[in-house]
Amino acid sequence: MDGGAGSRLWLLLAVAGGAFVTALFAPDLHMQLGAAMVALTFGAVVLMWRGLMAWHSLRERDLDHRLSRLVGEDAAPCFTTDGVGKIGYQNRTAAERFGDRGGATLVAALSDHFASPASVLFRLQARAAQSGAAREDVVTRRGHTRLSVHRVDKERFLWRLEEFQDRSAAGGRGAEALSLPMLIANKTGVVLFANEALRRLIGQRPKRLDRIFTDLSPRSGEEVEIASADGPVRAILAEVEGVGERREIYLMPVAPRSDHAAEVADFEHLPVALLKLSGDGGLRLANRAARDLLHLDPDARPMFSDLFEGLGRSVTDWLADVATERMPGGAEVLRLRRSEEDLFLQIALRRIVEQGRPAVLAVLNDATALKTLEAQFVQSQKMQAIGQLAGGIAHDFNNLLTAISGHCDLLLLRHDREDPEFADLVQIHQNANRAASLVGQLLAFSRKQTLKPERIDLQEALSDLTHLLNRLVGERVTLRLTHAAELGPIRADKRQLEQVLMNLVVNARDAMPEGGVIGIETEALTLPEELRRDRAVVPPGDYAVIRVRDGGTGIPPDRLQKIFEPFFTTKRPGEGTGLGLSTVYGIVKQSGGFIFVDSEPGEGSVFHLYFPIHGDPLPAEACPVAVPAPVSLRRGEGVVLLVEDEAPVRAFASRALRMRGYTVIEAENAEEALKALDDPALEVDVFVTDVVMPGMDGPTWVRHALKERPNVRVIFVSGYAEECLAESQARIPNSVFLPKPFSLNDLTATVQGQVC
Repeated sequence: MDGGAGSRLWLLLAVAGGAFVTALFAPDLHMQLGAAMVALTFGAVVLMWRGLMAWHSLRERDLDHRLSRLVGEDAAPCFTTDGVGKIGYQNRTAAERFGDRGGATLVAALSDHFASPASVLFRLQARAAQSGAAREDVVTRRGHTRLSVHRVDKERFLWRLEEFQDRSAAGGRGAEALSLPMLIANKTGVVLFANEALRRLIGQRPKRLDRIFTDLSPRSGEEVEIASADGPVRAILAEVEGVGERREIYLMPVAPRSDHAAEVADFEHLPVALLKLSGDGGLRLANRAARDLLHLDPDARPMFSDLFEGLGRSVTDWLADVATERMPGGAEVLRLRRSEEDLFLQIALRRIVEQGRPAVLAVLNDATALKTLEAQFVQSQKMQAIGQLAGGIAHDFNNLLTAISGHCDLLLLRHDREDPEFADLVQIHQNANRAASLVGQLLAFSRKQTLKPERIDLQEALSDLTHLLNRLVGERVTLRLTHAAELGPIRADKRQLEQVLMNLVVNARDAMPEGGVIGIETEALTLPEELRRDRAVVPPGDYAVIRVRDGGTGIPPDRLQKIFEPFFTTKRPGEGTGLGLSTVYGIVKQSGGFIFVDSEPGEGSVFHLYFPIHGDPLPAEACPVAVPAPVSLRRGEGVVLLVEDEAPVRAFASRALRMRGYTVIEAENAEEALKALDDPALEVDVFVTDVVMPGMDGPTWVRHALKERPNVRVIFVSGYAEECLAESQARIPNSVFLPKPFSLNDLTATVQGQVC
């Protein structure tokens, strides 16, 4: 009985005794009976508890008796423990080996026997609690111990320790007497024993396998290289499985042989590019096809990492994983390092063994065309994503422009040409049309490339831009333009080139708050050899150079390398976003040019722009499609159901149609339109509906409505391109598409065409 159980038992006895005394001396009969019942109840609990403890003690003694008959005379130490590891029974061998440990824990008993006994015992007990038994071999100072455990009861475990002595204890009669180098190591690579022959061979007592073998993972039956005291020595490795997961390794030295002795006869003349590599990445052999592909000399022996790059991690690590079978052989696309052009090779690796020597066989295939196609696909995906963004922005702008231009049309109807406001309204209308044209270009951008290069005469382009630049610099700054003679044409997007020059001139103006001179110079430059500057390489050739020079405050050296980074600015908040020079850099690089800057604090800055001369004319663009003549309009009759979620657009459209004589029923969304159509007495001639709306979209609600009203004609309006509606519209009869922004005449003419 432990102390806690004993104290609880005495407490119950005290309660029962107190209740009995109360029953004897209580003045009331009911109190006497109640106290007597309490005394009897606690007395029965005490008797039952004593009985259970006696039965449990008898059962433990019986179990100890049976264990004593089973393992009492066992030559191996045996213990029993409870669920928390406290020792209960131990046989005679355990008492002689570890002393009487009754009441102590097994972890404490084995603390000097091997390393980390707590983690080993916890792991084994957990496995035994789940499966009934567990076993593990652990290394000890005297050899190794096989530790096994069996679950003999719900909270009781039987442990057995079988100890094995180290073979090296035989002294000169055992492994020490062998003339063949040998060693014993555990599964983690720690050398437990090395005989005299091995110690003489490597010149020291080794501690780990990686200090002996230069190969990454020595394997039985294969030739390995040993780091001996006199240099590398080749040997055949033979491994015998030892006790306790130990490795007994024997080394049989072999005579050195040439790499060509192991070469297959047809290896040199195979039409497939092949390499044979060692586990550390050294090149052993390359056949003729591989040497021609890699431009190697027959005697060249470069490392694998010197030939290829671009895996995302060390190519040597990938090769080592295949050589040691940590991963199966696979194929990767790598870039050839020593190539002036981008040359990509698909390389498949496979581990092989030739005459006991492990190696890695590499099969090479030219994958340059594949990588080019992949880059084009990535660029296409990127442009598609940008196009989707552009389409969304265009949709929102088209809604705004529809409301602006539409209400402007309504105002123009109420003013004659002689009215003072008429000219202002015309200006608003014209600028709205210009904005609509820009949005149209934004939608076209989603289906075309980013740049629209053309053949540009720099002298002509800069002269045309001079008027705008003079307006940008103001009165305190003078703009001076100097042209070079015989400056060849360049190939670039004219609008983006103008954006570059405007950004540079504005920055130069802001750098001279007291005023000054901004110089724009051009120069025809021929580079006989490549120009290396600021981590960029400008190839030799003919260039047109533009220099933008100012006498402003200059740029400090610590900021000079950061000025092209996005959002980097030296201006105060509200004066700039930090995107100007990063935009300049991106446009110049996309145009195939280069940009450099020279600056000294207090002396000003000079930006140098290099553009390759492009003498070949670009292909002519297709002629624009002719715009059809406007349709003559007349007053109409009929009922139009107008469904538009944008209130300004809906207000303009409804007023325009009512002015032409139509009856207009307005709905903010599809659900409201369907609710209005629930009235069978309502006659509708035309549905005018937006395509993209919150909730149910245009084509969906129209299909629902046409089930009951199949003869109603439909006009879809949208700020997106018509292609996004083509498939849905094809399944809806009597429907047409009207793109936003539309004018008053566009809307009424389309409705008139559907009603007639």
